[in-house]
Amino acid sequence: MNERTTPNTPGCGFGQRVQYDRDDNEPPSIAVATALATYHGEDVTDSSIRLYDYIDPEALDSLFVRTYRGGDRSTGTVVFDVDDVTVTVTPDQVEVTG
Repeated sequence: MNERTTPNTPGCGFGQRVQYDRDDNEPPSIAVATALATYHGEDVTDSSIRLYDYIDPEALDSLFVRTYRGGDRSTGTVVFDVDDVTVTVTPDQVEVTG
């Protein structure tokens, strides 16, 4: 797991950003939960965000699961909002921006 956080800089028009590189065996829903907890400065086990209130975690995972032949099912992107932040999920990465 690699995560990068860009803090909010005074005078800059951009907010905080967390980029989380997902491990091959890590479901996207777990990566999203971890990235959101990191963004909010929380431990993932104590996070105040319940992912299923915003998106179906099983459906998200199924979009990026490998096929029975071992190939990638999707090379697309899923974007959704969680309160005041935007979550962008790709096959290898999760980005949370505010």
